[in-house]
Amino acid sequence: MDTERYWITVVSKDHIKRGVAGGFMQANHGKPGSLKKLHPNDWVIFYSPKVTYEGDEKLQAFTAIGQVADGKLYQHKMSDDFIPYRRNVNYYACKDVPIVPLIGSLDFIRDKKAWGFRFRFGFFEIGMHDFYLLKEKMIKPKQ
Repeated sequence: MDTERYWITVVSKDHIKRGVAGGFMQANHGKPGSLKKLHPNDWVIFYSPKVTYEGDEKLQAFTAIGQVADGKLYQHKMSDDFIPYRRNVNYYACKDVPIVPLIGSLDFIRDKKAWGFRFRFGFFEIGMHDFYLLKEKMIKPKQ
């Protein structure tokens, strides 16, 4: 596939911080299905409903953005009973962008009143318009 595609995945802020630091991503609790859809140079935007996976503190912001680095899908042993699948990602320096002010402008949110429903499945493709709107708000301009 020659064309870039644009994706959103849902992950708590504490978990995506680890991914950014390590140059990788996981999706849907380490299952491979979503990651198999990605191709090199596809863009992924990470939405964090909460600050921590275990906690209740809401964040509701886009918290990381990057491009799939290569075609490798691999497993990484985190514990004896958790060996999640990962993809390598080249992340960009960015700022957290709250979703609420953008709901009216995002095409992938069809029902603006029940906007959170779109994120329930944890991983989905978005169109170019939504991607560039989010990218422009997230990536810090070079000084």
